[in-house]
Amino acid sequence: KVPVFSFEKLTDVDTQLGPEMKSTGEVLGIGNSLEEAHYKGLIASGCKMTKKGGVFITVRDTDKPEIAEIAKKFDTLGFKLYATEGCAALLKKAGLEVETVHKIHQHSLNNSLALLESGNINYVISTSAKGRDPARDSVKIRRKASQLGIPCLTSIDTANAMADSLMSRYTIYNTELVEINNMRHNRLALKFTKMQSCCNDYIYINCFEYNIPSPEFLSVFLSDRHTGVGGDGVVLICPSDVADAKMRIFNLDGSEGEMSGNAIRCVAKYLYDNNMVHRQILTIETLSGVKECRVITRHGLAYKVEVNMGKAELSPEKVPVNLDGENVIGRKVTIAGNDYDITCVSLGNPHCTVFCDYVDGIDLEKVGPEFEYCSELFPNRVNASFVQVVDENTIKVRVWERGNGDTMACGTGCRIRSQRLLQKGRGYKSYPSRRRDDNQLHR
Repeated sequence: KVPVFSFEKLTDVDTQLGPEMKSTGEVLGIGNSLEEAHYKGLIASGCKMTKKGGVFITVRDTDKPEIAEIAKKFDTLGFKLYATEGCAALLKKAGLEVETVHKIHQHSLNNSLALLESGNINYVISTSAKGRDPARDSVKIRRKASQLGIPCLTSIDTANAMADSLMSRYTIYNTELVEINNMRHNRLALKFTKMQSCCNDYIYINCFEYNIPSPEFLSVFLSDRHTGVGGDGVVLICPSDVADAKMRIFNLDGSEGEMSGNAIRCVAKYLYDNNMVHRQILTIETLSGVKECRVITRHGLAYKVEVNMGKAELSPEKVPVNLDGENVIGRKVTIAGNDYDITCVSLGNPHCTVFCDYVDGIDLEKVGPEFEYCSELFPNRVNASFVQVVDENTIKVRVWERGNGDTMACGTGCRIRSQRLLQKGRGYKSYPSRRRDDNQLHR
């Protein structure tokens, strides 16, 4: 249970909690873990739960032994750390990069209140010694945070729980709403099939038999390789009005993907082997259109599946990428303060390719999200591919996949991307692919 407060309606009142009751109500979050339940409760109480930005830290001496570990969690999430002088020294000693902020009485302009008004702060962690003198810096900071709508955490335990919830993969889009009056008394037994193709392993559920109310949550919950089944996400095999079946694919973060060539092949094998569609040419509906599959059999089972991925789209509006021109090949852009030559292509999912001399030197955990969430260029997020040309026959590719992160395989566009883009973007010789004509690709 999470209390709901109305501090914005009460002037000159310290927001630090004590024994007396200040809440105007409370909300209930129910989940499979403390992080999920806490996340739901905080969202329902009005907290925005932003997963990027800045954190301002100023705590009393008795809380300083614990604040470093909490600050490390926010640092891991990519938040920029700000702190008053004493806290900043402690965090720097713990190996964290932190910007020191003047106290209110130390500087008339460049101080903690000015920092809050700058718009760079998304969370405030503020505890203070006993006593709530309105003249205290800590009281002024908490009041200013309340006025600006910045979540202010006045307890070390709450700050730690908040960091854990933010570190989870839960968002407002992948948490399941629970109807308290219609809760199940027993766990639901759900059949699934685990399949992999080219190192993409997904959890497949036959929705001809089941109705899945919250696949976004199910993907986050089941895909965890430590506490769940483990996989790159969940794929629902559903009835379709325009094809033999419809494939809905959900990523590790619960977001719904448009398509995946490797997943389509597994769906085709599932349909064929289970006699749901027992012919060698079948069709599967995806968010990026209907894909035709050809099944090659051995001993009555699907042995290989070829997928017609359609035409590779190079025009910016089809990728999509917010750049002008007929295509985006070798274009210079700036992303997160760094300059890149990018080439963009789509085979149902948007891909941005960067050619580099040493692909293993790329800090993919840092650079990948910078590309994925560069909304001014990629309105639908993007798969970022970093390509090293080893020789005229070999390329080496590392892919940051939107919704999934660093992935072992991304077969959807890799083949045609490498050949067409090497030819058009970098001038290397291209080699023929398995295709029927210029507008079709078979994997």
